[in-house]
This record gives sequence, C-alpha cells and structure tokens, in this order.
Amino acid sequence: MIKRIALAFAILLMVAAAAAFVAWNHWNASIERFATTPFGSEDGTERLVDIPRGAGMRRVARLLIEAGVTANDERRLLAVAKSRGFDRRVKAGEFAFKGALSPEAVLDQIAKGRVKLYTCTISEGLRTDEIAALLDKCGYAARAEIDRALKDTALLARAKLTAQGSFEGYLYPDTYAFPKGAKIEAILLKMVERVRAEYARADAQRQNGVTLNEHEVATLASIIEKETGDARERPRIACVFHNRLRKKMMLQTDPTVIYAKLLRYGFFDGNIRRADLEFAHPYNTYTVKGLPPGPIASAGRAALQAALNPMPCDDLFFVACGGGTHKFCPDYECHKDWVDVCQLGKSQKKK
Repeated sequence: MIKRIALAFAILLMVAAAAAFVAWNHWNASIERFATTPFGSEDGTERLVDIPRGAGMRRVARLLIEAGVTANDERRLLAVAKSRGFDRRVKAGEFAFKGALSPEAVLDQIAKGRVKLYTCTISEGLRTDEIAALLDKCGYAARAEIDRALKDTALLARAKLTAQGSFEGYLYPDTYAFPKGAKIEAILLKMVERVRAEYARADAQRQNGVTLNEHEVATLASIIEKETGDARERPRIACVFHNRLRKKMMLQTDPTVIYAKLLRYGFFDGNIRRADLEFAHPYNTYTVKGLPPGPIASAGRAALQAALNPMPCDDLFFVACGGGTHKFCPDYECHKDWVDVCQLGKSQKKK
C-alpha cells in the first residue's frame, strides 16, 4: 500500500514538473514574442517620455505604458528588461519615440541614453548678443540666464578667455544639438571648443609670414566675415587687410565702425556718418592703426582659413559693388574710380 502511495506521489510530482516546464516554456516564448513585436502606429507621431533621475525599471515601465509607447503589459515589459539587463542600465532624460517599436528597441534606446536632441543653428557673422537671442529662441535657456553666463568671469576662465575678457568671436557658428535641460554653461563651452578646433585646422595651413596669434586671427577673421557674404572673396579680402597691416596703414573697415557705435549707443541706426568715422574709439579702424582689441563677431571656417592663408595680391583697397561682391584695387586712384562707378553710379573711365 505504501509503495502504491509513493508511486502515485512520484507520478504527481512528475506531472507537476512537466506542467511547470511547459508553463515556463510558454511564458518564456510569450516574453520573446512580446520583446520583438512592434507596438504603436506608423503615423509618425512623436511620443515623449521624460525619465527622472533615479527612476527604477518599474517606474519606467509605467511611463512607457502611459505614453502609449509599449503595450499595457507591465509584467512582460519588466521581464524583458530583466532578461536583457536593461533594468540595470536605466538612463534619465527626455526620450522621443516614433512609429511602431518593439519593447526591446524602446528599452535599448533608453539604456543607451539616446535622448531627444533640440537643434539650434548659429549663422556666421553674429555678435554674442545676437547669438544669445538665438539660444533663447531655441529654448536652451532664458535670455537673462544666457547674459549672466556670458559675463561670468569664472566661466570665462574655464573657457580660457580671461585675457580676452569676452566671449565675442569665440562662439562658433554651427548647428548644435543638445538635450532638454542642458546647462547653458556647457553649451557656451562647447561653442568655444569648436572655435579652437577650427582655429587648429586653419592653423595647420598657416601661410609663411603670417604671425598673428589666436586672438588676432579671431579678430581679423571676424572682420573678413562681416565684409563679404561671398565665400570666394574672403581670401582676397584677407589679402587686402594683411597688406595694409604690413604697411602700417589703417584698416578703415566699416564693420568696426558699426561695432564701435553699438558699444557706444547700444544700437545701430543703419547709417555711418562722417562723425562716426572720425570718432576716436578702440574699435574704429578709421582712427586707430592695426587690428581692434578683439573680434566684432563670430567667424566661420572659411573666414578663419582666409585670415591665416590669404591669397597673394597687391591690393590695398576694395569697394562694395552690388550683389555682395567687391572691386579690388592696388592704389587709391583705382579705388576712387570704382567708388564713382559702384556707389555714385558714374560710368567707368576708359583706360
């Protein structure tokens, strides 16, 4: 009798074990199907999930389900996370999900920290105040916070700009991408880092005889940037300025007069008057020889390269002649003739 009971009990255990094994296999198979089955529509709607710092996997699962990123099956979602090790690699930040995505793909994106990035394009030739306005518009920080950062002496020291005393000319024009909540200090330092990288690239092609240091290059490049919108002209514009510097001539470039007026009045009314040209100011290159104390805007790659590697020429003058282009001259008589043609509408003299 006892043997029969023991046998029956053993059989029950075997049946239970077999049932448990089948159930376990069925569960694992369902986990695999769940992990790799895309969920959601393909309409391109962006679903945002903001994962707070320190959030555990259960909190993350609920946020994903509430946002409609994954199916409403917290148990299987947690099982997928655990089986893949995603539960130990949760990253904080704002994540964006589009289209039908599998839970595995969603969790992988979070584990790798691929957060949503917000882009901001800074064009060449902008001053720091104009760049600050763009950074504000892009939502990186409030204007007051940006202005405080730009005047922060500790931040200038971190950027190695203490001697320069300003970020002017050291915020590289480019398209940037930063996540939500990025610190404005980190953004400004990144822009300075890009200037230094582009300067190093241009410096590798420095022309023999060009002895300008980094700050002088940034200054000259900013003037070149403001003088022409035609990339093809930048090396020749640079040549004119290098020739004038060698001859100890005043640069006499209007963008520096405009910058001086901005520093004096806080705005530019669109006009340069004789009194402006004659007003003694460190940035007015009609009254002081050589380069101004610092950049007047942020220069791009082409202007930096031109400042260090100008084309060979004998020109000492240039005049705007429509379409954003200029006429170049080696002497004042030639320059005067082109001023008559380009700015006064006179007929070109026959040679």
